[in-house]
Amino acid sequence: MGKRSNFERVERDYYKTPIEAVAPLLPHLPNGATFFEPCAGDGTLVRHLEAAGHVCEYASDIVPDAPSVYKRNAMDITYVMSDYIITNPPWDRKILHPMIEKFSSLRPTWLLFDADWMHTKQSAPYMKRCNTVVSVGRVKWFPETKMTGKENVCWYLFDRSETSTQFFGRP
Repeated sequence: MGKRSNFERVERDYYKTPIEAVAPLLPHLPNGATFFEPCAGDGTLVRHLEAAGHVCEYASDIVPDAPSVYKRNAMDITYVMSDYIITNPPWDRKILHPMIEKFSSLRPTWLLFDADWMHTKQSAPYMKRCNTVVSVGRVKWFPETKMTGKENVCWYLFDRSETSTQFFGRP
């Protein structure tokens, strides 16, 4: 799964987003924000955000795992009216980097993925679109285990404008 992990990667990087990963994002969303979730899986992230008072206007996944999630390739999305795109995307850079470009050209986009990414050369062209980073730390991706994840994660807010990045630590 990660660089310090001996877990085999789950197909399509399909990991259900735990509430502990969502909580640090909530103070950065306006009350009642609307959102589009393009990598929704079974809708776990959608349920967490809706429980906090936000409104999911559309949830999709390339292989949906719930009746409420539409079947759609995230890279085929051409128009979004919601306030934000919010998702826990695949971390595979061949998929993640095009998603950053695509989504941030449509709407302000919150993505949850590994914190170390921002410290790499490959992140440089994308950090120009990143205006906020919210540290989450390590989360427990597998509820049936006793161990937390081996990677620190962050929420990254990308949009089409080039601005300086604000960093927020864990509350």
